[in-house]
Amino acid sequence: MAASTPTNAQSRSSSYDADDIIVLEGLEPVRKRPGMYIGSTGPRGLHHLVYEVVDNSIDEAMAGFATRIDVVIGTDNSVSVTDNGRGIPISKHPKKKISTLEVVLTILHAGGKFGGEGYKVSGGLHGVGVSVVNALSTRLDAEVMREGGIWEMSFARGKTTRKLTQTGKTRRTGTRITFWADEEVFETTHYDNDILTARLREMAFLNKNLKITFTDHRQRNEAGDGPFYEEYQYAGGIVDFAKYVNEGKDVLPGLSKPIYFSAEQENVGEIEFALQWNTTHYETTLAFANNIHTTEGGTHVEGFKNGLTKVLNNYARAKNLLKDKEDNMVGEDVRSGLTCIISVKLRNPQFEGQTKTKLGNTEIRSLAQSAVSQGLAEFLEEHPNPAREIVKKALEEKRVREAVSNYKKSQRKQKDATLPGKLARCSLKDPELTELYIVEGDSAGGSAKQARERSFQAILPLRGKILNIEKVNIHRSLSSESINTLITAIGTGIGEDFDIEKARYHKAIIMTDADVDGAHIRILLLTFFYRFMPQMIEHGYVYIAQPPLYRLSVGRKHNYIYSEDALKRELKTLPPETKYSIQRYKGLGEMDPQQLWETTMEPKSRTLLQVTIDDALAAEKVVSELMGDKVEPRKLFIQKHARDVRFLDI
Repeated sequence: MAASTPTNAQSRSSSYDADDIIVLEGLEPVRKRPGMYIGSTGPRGLHHLVYEVVDNSIDEAMAGFATRIDVVIGTDNSVSVTDNGRGIPISKHPKKKISTLEVVLTILHAGGKFGGEGYKVSGGLHGVGVSVVNALSTRLDAEVMREGGIWEMSFARGKTTRKLTQTGKTRRTGTRITFWADEEVFETTHYDNDILTARLREMAFLNKNLKITFTDHRQRNEAGDGPFYEEYQYAGGIVDFAKYVNEGKDVLPGLSKPIYFSAEQENVGEIEFALQWNTTHYETTLAFANNIHTTEGGTHVEGFKNGLTKVLNNYARAKNLLKDKEDNMVGEDVRSGLTCIISVKLRNPQFEGQTKTKLGNTEIRSLAQSAVSQGLAEFLEEHPNPAREIVKKALEEKRVREAVSNYKKSQRKQKDATLPGKLARCSLKDPELTELYIVEGDSAGGSAKQARERSFQAILPLRGKILNIEKVNIHRSLSSESINTLITAIGTGIGEDFDIEKARYHKAIIMTDADVDGAHIRILLLTFFYRFMPQMIEHGYVYIAQPPLYRLSVGRKHNYIYSEDALKRELKTLPPETKYSIQRYKGLGEMDPQQLWETTMEPKSRTLLQVTIDDALAAEKVVSELMGDKVEPRKLFIQKHARDVRFLDI
């Protein structure tokens, strides 16, 4: 059989030679694939630009050269970050033969953090840094105060537009970077004041005595006589951090001041801890490595947990608080109600993954454990009263845990055959393909069961409002039928038995009515996931369905509307004298199955909100303040945000 001769078109499409290899130079790769460098081009990526510039200034503070950082947002959405550090070098770079400032701002992986002596400790070791900010900005101005002069340079989308020029003289030192994020790259260029203040406050806590100011010219201060302004400076460092996290909570007697201890090892690094127990039943551990929030933990957290459990068991037995015949307390017992801040600073951090969320340095594990073994043991011996309170609380949690152990054992024995009776299961078993709709009430549950695609959509109706688990201990929570049903249906288990690999669904979708009661049930369910299964949120498995509020009918044509603003816009588009009718959906049960499928469950047409935790500290504060048993924090929150309310359902 003769070989076929390719046509001209085939030849052109299958050619592969040197001309097909595209070389992206300078900062072109960043503009080509920005998500690879900053995570996304949405709000998270936008704020990442600010973090990168601030982190450079933080590095100067960690090195002992900067004591102040000023962050300013202009009315034109520009961001300016100024520090009083040494100033980025402006002399000619020995290899690139251009100014070092230009190297830092136009070449990826350039900086004083890669083996040189510029910084002994730094958070920016993945090397994207300020050059990426330059690439993704329509304009960036750099001003350096160094060597007796003021030096300025300008760029546009990563390209130099103004060479390094001395514009004045000064005795001061430092760097100011001002940039305008590129609207062609980002979905939005509006910075969220709350996100930035939370990040800057966190940095100030982690760097004792460093002063950070934040000015936002887009917003007026409370007095109305100037721009929004806040400053953060904490002489207590992470001790103040722990107290801040515990604001509004009752701490154990004798622990009004958090426990603090630290340790240092040559050629390894230094680590510090601040611990404070409160009367709640949930642990809040915030761990950082070189100021980077390691949300997935790592060796510093592992060493801490091992040391903590061992020290408290040894103390309890030595003081005869734990009897010989009793089993040891486990980690979840001793960490119940604990707020812990861990901060480690080391020269060569090893982060697992580009996102730097887990520390991998093995030598830090032993340093952390030995620090706890010595520092906490000394505190317990020197402060017997709070020591007994800590052990007393841990023993109470131990008894609760043992009381529910039979429940957990029975749950582990249950297989698919004993899934909750109200659960309408789907036929597919692959969790990556399946969805669990958590639905409010039997009425909506019935409609959802009829509307769903049975192959991949499961329905779990819940009767009434679930328990607010923020106010009760785990024993009380697990006595709730609704909580049991949720845990069994999802399949991961909870607490130290939690296993994300056992999740039966990679989409757990909360679907409630679009009224006040529905919003309350949503919040209760989100509190459940945050406290019992935070990994489900971290892995992106939790969603909120968006059912329509209205159906606008013009003749036989129907349009579903999801907000009051959208309805007003739609009505304005109708020609005068047009006859129309509006149906307001007060509940999911008011929609027939076909409508529910088309608007809320059909993957091609529905809108789902993915639940994320961008700021663990902010999430912890909001959950504990709004869902806890103290009234005052809720009252203050309502007073602060009352003016933000647009629609009030009474």
